[in-house]
Amino acid sequence: MHITVIGSGYVGTTIAVCFAELGHEVTAIDIDEEIVTTLNDGQAPITEPGLEDLLATHAGERLTATTSYDAVPESDVTFLAIGTPSNADGSIDLGALEAAAEATGEALADKSKRHLVVIKSTITPPSIADVLEPAIREGATGNDDVEVGMNPEFLREGSAVTDFQNPDKLVIGADSAWASDRLRDVFEPLLDAETPVVDTDPETAAMIKYANNAFLASKISLVNDLGNICKEFDLDAYEVMDAIGLDERISEQFLRSGVGWGGSCFPKDVNAIVAAAQEKGYDPAVLEGAVEVNDRQPDRMIDLLANHITLEGARVAVLGLAFKPNTDDVRNSRAIPVIDSLLNYDADVTAYDPVAVDEMAVQFPEIDYAQTPADALHGADGVLVVTDWEEFSDLDTEFEEMATPIVVDGRRCIERRDGIVYEGLTW
Repeated sequence: MHITVIGSGYVGTTIAVCFAELGHEVTAIDIDEEIVTTLNDGQAPITEPGLEDLLATHAGERLTATTSYDAVPESDVTFLAIGTPSNADGSIDLGALEAAAEATGEALADKSKRHLVVIKSTITPPSIADVLEPAIREGATGNDDVEVGMNPEFLREGSAVTDFQNPDKLVIGADSAWASDRLRDVFEPLLDAETPVVDTDPETAAMIKYANNAFLASKISLVNDLGNICKEFDLDAYEVMDAIGLDERISEQFLRSGVGWGGSCFPKDVNAIVAAAQEKGYDPAVLEGAVEVNDRQPDRMIDLLANHITLEGARVAVLGLAFKPNTDDVRNSRAIPVIDSLLNYDADVTAYDPVAVDEMAVQFPEIDYAQTPADALHGADGVLVVTDWEEFSDLDTEFEEMATPIVVDGRRCIERRDGIVYEGLTW
């Protein structure tokens, strides 16, 4: 099958490469010539484990990239994977996606065979009928052979390739049996008898993605709230969570308390569905509470450090800048409010991350960036651990080089030991 993927950001690049690995012929389309060149050279424009190896195998063979929409009418299915960033009020900005939808429709205006356009971007349910389907049909100038479907992605940064290849579920949002069957054909090579397939309409499929992420974000915030209570009682939150995780109604997943959730999905998706609900006149108090708990976790790290040192003029190391390990993505990283707060206290900040320094330096060019964790710790009055990179767990004698070994661990990746003053965020 020939698949076109519009947009070569995080999701678009991942699904394009993975579709090629499934055996499909894939054309990636992006307006950025530099990204197109990078893909055709077999290099990944993002940091994601396993992606570069697959690109090296398929670039120039089953996967090609271009800035032209000419391949769209020659393909069997088109996926729209354009980012939908947040507006100031939490709603999603559909501008770029709407433009891509209209351009896709224009490319299909003269196609005589049925064609399926699948929205992969995360969008609120009303956006399909109100914005995107009209944009596609306006571009297609009345071509009734164009159908619109929805196939939300459930890819976690840092394990996206594995998530694609081993899906928990496949959600197919389609208005016809033909469109549903076409989407099944796309994913058939990786489906087995145990993979749940959810057949529904496009709007429900879009809501499933929001409900999925909102539930997980709320679970993390509830765990953090409980962890904060455990901290007040001088109890180990992890021991408590290990016990409640034995209840099959709760499960052990997402029970690690810490500095909170970030990234490109949870913050944007929770804010977007809250804004969409409020527009309809409903106030989702639980989701608003989840956001409030998440927003205050970085401040708790700062407060714990301030219990031990005077922040003004102190040299503070921040370990971890990406929002999670195995990615260079700093969008909504918990390190951002942490660094902001430290700078407001006039602290001298030195930060380290294995891969995300360049990305964070765009936002904070005024702070120092260390080459190694040891360099960051040397002479520091305190350290805040924000991302649980594996190499941080191996730190030992490096803490001896600190001026005052105050460790505030937001991810429980540093072991308590003699010679350091250890503060867990919720334990």
